[in-house]
Amino acid sequence: MNRRTTLAAALTLTAGLTLAGCGGDSTPRIEVTGAYMPQPVTEQMAGVYLTVKNNGDSAEKLTEVTSNLAKSITIHKTVGTKMEQVESLPVPANGTLRLSRGGNHLMLMGLKSKPVKGDIFTVTLHFTAADPVKVQVPVKAADYQPKH
Repeated sequence: MNRRTTLAAALTLTAGLTLAGCGGDSTPRIEVTGAYMPQPVTEQMAGVYLTVKNNGDSAEKLTEVTSNLAKSITIHKTVGTKMEQVESLPVPANGTLRLSRGGNHLMLMGLKSKPVKGDIFTVTLHFTAADPVKVQVPVKAADYQPKH
């Protein structure tokens, strides 16, 4: 190859790589807000509610939640008046997953201690592609209703 051909090939390759990067960020970018737990009545179980926003261009799934506070945490969806455990919940691209009373939620089973109003504990949300997200969860009054 002569110099001119080599230079043309290098410019073409550089332009192609630059344009490939212009297609937008397809990686999910997760943001969590509004987390809380109503003060549980017993040490048996408690619910956690929060909002997961995906600011990325590709869909994501919430697949697992962990915390030192409970022996296990399960993900639940509500269909009509029936609650059922699921393996994951979808977080749409550029969309939101809301976990709220009467709807989708997290169930903490076998609490290691009974949290009281004012306590704060940590849960870690795990996703299919996005990095895990640690969330500080304040314990609110049992009758707490968030303002939207």
